[in-house]
Amino acid sequence: KTFRPKRKFEPGTQRFELHKRAQASLNSGVDLKAAVQLPSGEDQNDWVAVHVVDFFNRINLIYGTICEYCTERTCPVMSGGPKYEYRWQDDMKYKKPTALPAPQYMNLLMDWIEVQINNEDIFPTSVGVPFPKNFLQICKKILCRLFRVFVHVYIHHFDRIILMGAEAHVNTCYKHFYYFVTELNLIDRKELEPL
Repeated sequence: KTFRPKRKFEPGTQRFELHKRAQASLNSGVDLKAAVQLPSGEDQNDWVAVHVVDFFNRINLIYGTICEYCTERTCPVMSGGPKYEYRWQDDMKYKKPTALPAPQYMNLLMDWIEVQINNEDIFPTSVGVPFPKNFLQICKKILCRLFRVFVHVYIHHFDRIILMGAEAHVNTCYKHFYYFVTELNLIDRKELEPL
């Protein structure tokens, strides 16, 4: 239920080329700190859009590998250990921050992000269509919430990741995410404290 099909970039578009460049950097053994830097002459919103979609796809896949172990019984609260609890708020059904079991939080989160990235008014796919003025604020919120998935997986389910032999992949994905959000200052440092 939490796995979503990947959102693709249209071949021949600028974002497709940026996506290919980002992927080539990641697959070449290049320094991740350098790979996240905005390429010279490129639009920051395009660079952020490509990464937000990519991180959504990757983190959704990571959570999908452990979701059968993340149940309302094993994870009655969306948390990152005893010190951090994450509450859901979406201004629709949950107008106030609400404590939820981790799997319910994850489902709401993935649905919410999918709606954002598929909304042409927020993530336009046509060349020449401008991003909204609040684009970076929306992306910051998406990335902040995606970070919480890493926190939960690392603190509550990393034993499963190790059993599957996927820790190198998860660690690389997290490192890429961390370098990206810190390079562009997209997540408040305080939010990053759990990891």
